[in-house]
Amino acid sequence: MKIVLFGGKLGQLGWELRRTLAPLGEVVAVDRDDLDLRDAPALTAFLREQAPQLIVNASAYTAVDRAETEQDLAFAINEQAPRAMAESARALGAGLIHYSTDYVFDGALGRPYAEDDATKPLSVYGRSKLAGEQAIQEVGCAHLIFRTAWVYSTRGDSFITKTLQWARQKTELRVVDDQVSNPTWARMLAEVTSMLLAQGIGDVPAYVGEKSGLYHLAGWGFASRYEWAQQILANDPKRTEQLVQTLLPARTDEFPALAERPFFSALDCSHFEKTFGLRLPPWQEALQRCMEA
Repeated sequence: MKIVLFGGKLGQLGWELRRTLAPLGEVVAVDRDDLDLRDAPALTAFLREQAPQLIVNASAYTAVDRAETEQDLAFAINEQAPRAMAESARALGAGLIHYSTDYVFDGALGRPYAEDDATKPLSVYGRSKLAGEQAIQEVGCAHLIFRTAWVYSTRGDSFITKTLQWARQKTELRVVDDQVSNPTWARMLAEVTSMLLAQGIGDVPAYVGEKSGLYHLAGWGFASRYEWAQQILANDPKRTEQLVQTLLPARTDEFPALAERPFFSALDCSHFEKTFGLRLPPWQEALQRCMEA
């Protein structure tokens, strides 16, 4: 099987997928240095030339605040590119895997969100990601859309790496405790994606078509960013390098930002578990394993 993986070199999730998808077939990893996703005709031509059986889109415009002033760019990458991928998948008879976000919700529901709960994104980023979901569904190719949340790794720029950096620079940290969602280790997200695809290894496009739909897929359980930071500091393998002595809870409005964030956007992943017989481990366990890796 031939797999085209977008975002497979630089992104946190894409980097992990490049490794976990390898046993399933030939992986062609593509990043922004290889192909400009804003150029839909070039994207379509590339996929026609490659003729994969599976397209995996781990690329996205994720600069939440900058998207408020770069709306056209955010929608080009988060809506128009997925639409072109879906159209190519339909034309090629391929399957499409696409990742979305908890930011499609406004965080006002008061319980973890299920797939059929009403969406109401608060930001350009959230609206662009929701538009990408809808574009794929409108095209109607064989697809799996996975909404996830708070993806992290120890590579690149993530909440973990930022928290560890701050802890080595400051004696006091203030972290918001009114934003709640599911911390999700990129490696586990990549591994469970590959595990479910392996269930249909005889004919992956047909398997994706059979299971086509929208699923929530994130770390099991939820936490505030403050609780998450507590666990990051406690599991730091180099705690002796920490300067921080005090970790304090704070409110979101103490840190003005261009984009509004949802307060409680935790995802209910039970539909995914029932459908595929898989689930990610509790977020605390995954975090500990990540920081020990």
